[in-house]
Amino acid sequence: MRTVFWEDNKVKMIDQRLLPGTFVLAEFDTVEGIARSIREMYVRGAPAIGATAAFGMALAALRSQATDREGLLADLRAAKATLDAARPTAVNLSWATARLLTLAEQTQADVDALRQALLAEAQAVADEDVEINRRMGFHGAELIPDGANVLHHCNTGALAAVDFGTALGVIYACQEQGKRIHVWVDETRPRLQGARLTAWELMRAEVPMHLIADNAAGHLMRTGQVDVVIFGADRVAANGDVANKIGTYKLSVVAKENGIPVYAVVPTSTIDLNLPDGDHIPIEERGPEEVTHIGETVIAPENVPVYNPAFDVTPHRYITGIVTEEGVCYPPFTQSLRKAKEAAEARIAARRRQR
Repeated sequence: MRTVFWEDNKVKMIDQRLLPGTFVLAEFDTVEGIARSIREMYVRGAPAIGATAAFGMALAALRSQATDREGLLADLRAAKATLDAARPTAVNLSWATARLLTLAEQTQADVDALRQALLAEAQAVADEDVEINRRMGFHGAELIPDGANVLHHCNTGALAAVDFGTALGVIYACQEQGKRIHVWVDETRPRLQGARLTAWELMRAEVPMHLIADNAAGHLMRTGQVDVVIFGADRVAANGDVANKIGTYKLSVVAKENGIPVYAVVPTSTIDLNLPDGDHIPIEERGPEEVTHIGETVIAPENVPVYNPAFDVTPHRYITGIVTEEGVCYPPFTQSLRKAKEAAEARIAARRRQR
């Protein structure tokens, strides 16, 4: 089953807040509901958020009462603003809404034809994600030796995408190739995406793994028990700086100290060439309850001050390579990332012409 999909003129998704205890499909039929699903993390992971936002734009067109093209475009622009505001760091969100809005602006058709075109484009975003992730996974698998111990941060599997995943897609590709690999799974405080989601995915896939406390990672690296570090990203700046789940930066620094290669695994939709470096990436801050509570259990003193950034930025000097669907990008990232981005955009344009 896909993480997010369109059915019966609604957007349906796995409610990831409830995993691994309960498997529930949530459904939304308004733009505001879609924005809430992103903001409250029913759905999370940059590629999955992008697909959800694309379906949100298609839903906006379907629900619009506009009877002419300009009225529909106005409703779509309003929907884009609502969706883009849901979470600021993951660029896939605004990339997807921009892709659908641009299509609508460039298509000369009546409103009914535009509605159908937007739904087809949203479905294409979702379908492409699955294919992209498989290509990316096998590019990354070439970097993982047989018998490797892989350290993974957060959740980047099928749950973080439409299907297959980004960094965990590399693990699944290795499994398909018959490689004997083992995964150290960071719990990933404060929302425990590693413990709740990655461990759940890998156990279902029967991939050898151990769940570890976040603070155990340095010990494992220093004692030679990690061969490679992989993770996804929510935004990559033009120079190769990577914004990812909080804690990624310190993992990358310690990995470099111990001579361990570090790879970010990202679709080109996550690359933001408009931002020169990571200092320009907006970092989302979330509520204190994510730190003071685990589920409904209070683990900190009442009214304790909390600082809770959801992401950090890893400077490109700590990144060995960035795996994309167009291949592995190496320094200088300003050149290799642009080349990958341009190749991917040309591929999208060619497929749209074929449709």
